[in-house]
Amino acid sequence: MFDRMRERFFKGEWRTSKPIIGLLALVVAAFFFILAIPNIQTQTYNLEKYGTAPETIRSPITIENEQKTDQQIREVTRAVDDRYTVSEDITEERISMIEEIFDVVEETGAEGDDAAGKEEQLRKVQALLSDEITSELPTEIFLPLLQADKEERETAEQFLIPSVHTALEDGIRAEGLPDAERNIHLKAEYSSVPASLKQVVSDIAAFGLVENSLYDPRRTEEAIKSAASQVEPVMIRAGEVLVQKGSTITNDIYEDLRLTGVLKEQRNLLPFLGLACFALLLGTIMYMESFRAVHHYGLSLSHLAITALISIFMVFLMKMISLYDSMDQPIFYLVPAATGAVLIKVLCRERLALVMAILYALMGCVLFNGQLSGTLNAAAGMYLLLSQLAGIFFLTRKKERLSIVKASAGVAITNICTILFFLFISFEKYTWSEVLLYCGYGFAAAMIAAVLTLGLLPFFETGFGILSDQKLLALASPNHPVLRKILIEAPGTYHHSVMVANLSEAACESIGANGLLARVAAYYHDLGKTVKPHFFIENQMGMKNPHDYMEPEESAEIIIDHPYAGAAMLEKENFPPEIIAIAEQHHGTTLLKYFFHKAQERRESVKEEEFRYPGPKPQTKEAAIINICDSVEAAVRSLDHPTADKIRSIVRSIMESRLLDGQLDDSHLTFNDLKKLEYAICETLQGIYHSRIEYPDTKQLVREAK
Repeated sequence: MFDRMRERFFKGEWRTSKPIIGLLALVVAAFFFILAIPNIQTQTYNLEKYGTAPETIRSPITIENEQKTDQQIREVTRAVDDRYTVSEDITEERISMIEEIFDVVEETGAEGDDAAGKEEQLRKVQALLSDEITSELPTEIFLPLLQADKEERETAEQFLIPSVHTALEDGIRAEGLPDAERNIHLKAEYSSVPASLKQVVSDIAAFGLVENSLYDPRRTEEAIKSAASQVEPVMIRAGEVLVQKGSTITNDIYEDLRLTGVLKEQRNLLPFLGLACFALLLGTIMYMESFRAVHHYGLSLSHLAITALISIFMVFLMKMISLYDSMDQPIFYLVPAATGAVLIKVLCRERLALVMAILYALMGCVLFNGQLSGTLNAAAGMYLLLSQLAGIFFLTRKKERLSIVKASAGVAITNICTILFFLFISFEKYTWSEVLLYCGYGFAAAMIAAVLTLGLLPFFETGFGILSDQKLLALASPNHPVLRKILIEAPGTYHHSVMVANLSEAACESIGANGLLARVAAYYHDLGKTVKPHFFIENQMGMKNPHDYMEPEESAEIIIDHPYAGAAMLEKENFPPEIIAIAEQHHGTTLLKYFFHKAQERRESVKEEEFRYPGPKPQTKEAAIINICDSVEAAVRSLDHPTADKIRSIVRSIMESRLLDGQLDDSHLTFNDLKKLEYAICETLQGIYHSRIEYPDTKQLVREAK
């Protein structure tokens, strides 16, 4: 039962099974999800205030400590002084009052030195001065001004008004008023103001100096807001040490631990949900590309199983190396990233390898984040991606094991260049010893990747029955016992197979199919003819055709049996399933037209099904191409004088016949592929059947020489 399941598996009968493809992608996504959990959910601790830290705990995330930020804002805003605005109106009003005093005194003039005269002067002054002045200043203080001469009054005025104006312009607050009065009084004492007028100058100055610097709530609020905006948020950075091992957990430390979510009761399910979405996204991409590889490139589920196993291996490898990675030592430089991509390219297809390389790089961004939730290591992702792309692009000849070693040199150069890029653009200073060490990591990663690839290839080829180029080259050897059997027992068939092999390889190469597989399969596709070789026209050299003496049904039965007899013989010889499948499918369900029409000539009721191969139809591009080339080679070989037009006409006719008969329905060939195939087959046939120089008759030349 297991053998039958394995046979169906490799022959592609389960190729369209979406659930199996989805299951493989889901397994890879689930494996990544499980290993990446510590990278998105930090370790939590059962801690209490004033306890002792069991180990050094770092912040897993970058977060603002809003409480400390608010505290700093309060401290800054409390330190902001109230803002005041100097009233120019008050300044002008007080200066005008002082000027009014001097004007009135000047207007009043001297009335005499007796008591009556002084009394009269004071009454005039009081009458002329505004009520606001007289209400605040007693009239008697103006007497020294009245008694002074004009020059003395001008001296006093020239000192007083500028001094008061300056003081008012600077702004006087209530608490600063005594100081302002005292300053002018001191200035008056040491000024050129006459001694008799110094006191009155001080008294008038005291009258003129008032509070004119008033509290401005708008400016004060703006100053507070400006100061608050200058406060930098208090941040706890990812990777920052929250508490050292053995330290006491104070109130502030406990608050930081709570904010960063490392306390036991704070486990959050959102990171798990985010990781699940990311893993499902990667799994979906893998599923879609795997489905495409199966249905467009003919890969079997065994190839997808290998891809899944390689993916699991790469994820596990990255996870193990990430356990030793740190900010100080970027151990991810040592990851042999090219291993997975190169293996998938050699064993499967290059496009699938490119897609998986991108997925591995994305996974590396998470796995190498230092287990700091909420962060991604973009540098690791870039390094892994470039290393894998180098492995894919530098591996040009998959058929040679040595090419893997050569490709590793390109990977090493790419790794070193990427590492130097990271080092030289950073602001950190690295010593030359560190630069050499990290470049050594990149070189070692490339060499390890080559060793792993060469070591794992035989395991996958043998364990999953993958048909490698090396195995195909061994089967293509002319000394292979089965090929020698065909050569000895059916030489015509051998020659025909070699010609079909040449055509098939060229045709496959023209559309990107596996030319080597087509060549080797073509060598063995007619092995079944060795059972009864003389019943096939290419082996009937100098003998009568035995079909001329047989019923059409009997002849058809012998001819129809050869693909399945050959497949059985190949299976007995433990040939790869792909070659067995092509041998079985190379005639599809085509009709034996010659014997069918011969039977119709003998009787009317002839069932077409009796003269058709039972199939299956070609399931891969290689099988379909061999199906076409098999008929083309036989048809062109039958031409007496094959020309380019005749060859093109036959090729086009056979391809149209196969297409209309539905033989190419399951092969994934496109119309564009068919155009390329027609051109490639015609070019190859013209190279084989090119026109040659007709040499003169040798006997005639001899006679003429005599």
